[in-house]
Amino acid sequence: MLQDPAKTDQDKYKVVFENDRVRVLEYRDNPGEITTKHHHPDAVTISLTEFDRKLHLTDKEVVVHKKAGEVGWQPAQEHIGENIGSTHTHVILVELK
Repeated sequence: MLQDPAKTDQDKYKVVFENDRVRVLEYRDNPGEITTKHHHPDAVTISLTEFDRKLHLTDKEVVVHKKAGEVGWQPAQEHIGENIGSTHTHVILVELK
Protein backbone atom coordinates (compact mmCIF):
# COMPACT_ATOMS: atom_id res chain seq x y z
CA MET A 1 0.00 0.00 0.00
CA LEU A 2 1.33 3.44 -0.93
CA GLN A 3 1.90 5.63 2.10
CA ASP A 4 1.01 9.35 2.12
CA PRO A 5 3.91 11.42 3.53
CA ALA A 6 1.49 13.98 4.96
CA LYS A 7 0.22 11.15 7.19
CA THR A 8 3.40 9.12 7.83
CA ASP A 9 5.59 12.14 8.65
CA GLN A 10 3.22 14.82 9.92
CA ASP A 11 6.08 16.50 11.77
CA LYS A 12 7.88 17.15 8.46
CA TYR A 13 5.21 17.45 5.71
CA LYS A 14 2.43 20.02 5.64
CA VAL A 15 -0.25 20.29 2.93
CA VAL A 16 -0.33 23.99 2.03
CA PHE A 17 -2.68 23.78 -0.98
CA GLU A 18 -4.76 21.16 -2.75
CA ASN A 19 -7.30 21.00 -5.54
CA ASP A 20 -8.38 18.41 -8.11
CA ARG A 21 -5.17 18.89 -10.18
CA VAL A 22 -2.30 19.32 -7.68
CA ARG A 23 -1.31 18.99 -4.05
CA VAL A 24 1.36 21.30 -2.67
CA LEU A 25 3.45 20.09 0.26
CA GLU A 26 5.93 22.01 2.38
CA TYR A 27 8.73 19.83 3.77
CA ARG A 28 11.17 20.67 6.58
CA ASP A 29 13.70 18.61 8.49
CA ASN A 30 16.98 18.90 10.38
CA PRO A 31 20.37 17.23 9.92
CA GLY A 32 20.27 13.53 10.76
CA GLU A 33 16.49 13.19 10.50
CA ILE A 34 14.93 10.41 8.43
CA THR A 35 11.41 9.86 7.12
CA THR A 36 9.14 6.85 7.16
CA LYS A 37 8.82 5.01 3.82
CA HIS A 38 6.26 6.87 1.71
CA HIS A 39 5.17 7.57 -1.88
CA HIS A 40 5.10 10.68 -4.08
CA PRO A 41 3.44 10.97 -7.48
CA ASP A 42 5.25 12.95 -10.19
CA ALA A 43 6.18 16.34 -8.71
CA VAL A 44 7.95 19.63 -9.28
CA THR A 45 10.32 20.51 -6.42
CA ILE A 46 11.38 24.00 -5.33
CA SER A 47 14.33 24.07 -2.94
CA LEU A 48 14.14 26.94 -0.46
CA THR A 49 17.44 26.06 1.27
CA GLU A 50 20.65 24.33 0.22
CA PHE A 51 20.72 20.75 1.47
CA ASP A 52 22.10 17.23 1.06
CA ARG A 53 19.84 14.17 1.23
CA LYS A 54 19.96 10.48 0.60
CA LEU A 55 16.91 8.85 -0.94
CA HIS A 56 16.56 5.15 -0.13
CA LEU A 57 14.58 3.88 -3.13
CA THR A 58 13.28 0.35 -3.58
CA ASP A 59 16.28 -0.80 -5.63
CA LYS A 60 19.03 1.80 -4.96
CA GLU A 61 20.19 4.79 -2.94
CA VAL A 62 20.59 8.24 -4.48
CA VAL A 63 22.48 11.17 -2.96
CA VAL A 64 20.91 14.54 -3.80
CA HIS A 65 22.46 18.00 -3.42
CA LYS A 66 20.17 20.98 -4.02
CA LYS A 67 20.88 24.70 -3.91
CA ALA A 68 18.43 27.30 -2.63
CA GLY A 69 16.16 28.43 -5.47
CA GLU A 70 16.73 25.28 -7.53
CA VAL A 71 13.65 23.92 -9.29
CA GLY A 72 13.52 20.31 -10.45
CA TRP A 73 11.45 17.31 -11.48
CA GLN A 74 10.90 14.28 -9.28
CA PRO A 75 9.34 11.25 -10.98
CA ALA A 76 6.82 9.19 -9.03
CA GLN A 77 8.61 7.11 -6.41
CA GLU A 78 8.49 5.38 -3.08
CA HIS A 79 11.39 6.19 -0.77
CA ILE A 80 12.81 6.94 2.64
CA GLY A 81 14.46 10.37 2.82
CA GLU A 82 17.44 11.09 5.03
CA ASN A 83 19.07 14.47 5.73
CA ILE A 84 22.79 13.65 5.44
CA GLY A 85 24.01 17.24 5.44
CA SER A 86 24.76 19.90 8.00
CA THR A 87 21.82 22.18 7.11
CA HIS A 88 18.07 21.87 7.44
CA THR A 89 15.96 20.95 4.43
CA HIS A 90 13.14 23.24 3.32
CA VAL A 91 11.44 22.37 0.05
CA ILE A 92 8.08 22.78 -1.69
CA LEU A 93 6.71 19.83 -3.66
CA VAL A 94 3.96 20.37 -6.24
CA GLU A 95 2.53 16.88 -6.68
CA LEU A 96 0.55 16.22 -9.85
CA LYS A 97 -2.72 14.29 -9.64
